[in-house]
Amino acid sequence: MRVYVFKRFVIAGVTLLGMSMLIFVLMRLAPGNITDIVFESAGYVDEADRKRLEAELGIDKPVAVQYAHWLGEFVRGDLGKSYRYDLPAWEVIKPRLPVTLELAVLALGFSVLLGVPAGVISATRRGRPLDYALRVLSLAGLSMPSFWLGMIVILLLVRSLGLIPSMTYVSPFENLGANLFQFLLPGLAVGYRSSALIMRITRSAMLEVLREDYIRTAWAKGQRETQVVWRHAFKNASLPVITLIGIEFAFLIGGLIVTETVFNLPGVARYLVDAIQVRDYPIVQNLVMLIAVVVVLANLAVDLRYTWLDPRIKYGRA
Repeated sequence: MRVYVFKRFVIAGVTLLGMSMLIFVLMRLAPGNITDIVFESAGYVDEADRKRLEAELGIDKPVAVQYAHWLGEFVRGDLGKSYRYDLPAWEVIKPRLPVTLELAVLALGFSVLLGVPAGVISATRRGRPLDYALRVLSLAGLSMPSFWLGMIVILLLVRSLGLIPSMTYVSPFENLGANLFQFLLPGLAVGYRSSALIMRITRSAMLEVLREDYIRTAWAKGQRETQVVWRHAFKNASLPVITLIGIEFAFLIGGLIVTETVFNLPGVARYLVDAIQVRDYPIVQNLVMLIAVVVVLANLAVDLRYTWLDPRIKYGRA
């Protein structure tokens, strides 16, 4: 097991190193930089002032030196300085992380609570009206963008009940009820789409497992349906489901840009777009790297859970 974990960490480290190179190079390939934007907004260009600003920001150094400096600071936990706000990048990112994390966790919770039971029920009721109804709902969830669904829900609440969600972020420490009401709609809108995908994968995995001989043996022994379905079948069918849940969580951390914009939530994903527009390198690079770290760690956590879910998987054979 130790050898397997060590190998997985090495692979994760190499992956993150490659991601850091790709992120850094792509940012430098984008036309213009922060100095161009500053001087364009000021309406004049003074080459001496431009060079002085580039030297102050450190973007006049060779690209390799800039990369080594940035990567070293990131590993030490120093996210650098925001060019736009003239503040440490962590001070700009820190207040936005709880917003995105709360929305992502809430949406993932809804998706699991809705998608897993629906997938199991659809598989066990294959070919029946309930199965067709659940499959239609899942296709609808995959077809409708979450931000569009959120806007429709807002319009229905306003017209039917006269309820208007708060258009400014409310911290749970200030007003927990208002905070939950504010995040309930975007959480459901995003969670519905993810639950549809989880439902489809769960159904497919369950149908495959339910055909196995040991499931027929369990039925022949007269075991209860709940025990056969949830204890025997679902546990062995949960590998692709767990993998998808981990991937979905990583996707939600960085894929909530439009949703945060529609619901006016000051999260990380929404701010990332603003930082890209003004070429705020430290903010963009570090946010994308943080998202990459979440993706890699989520996949690592899923891999380490495989042997608990399926004893047939041995770490030493990985």
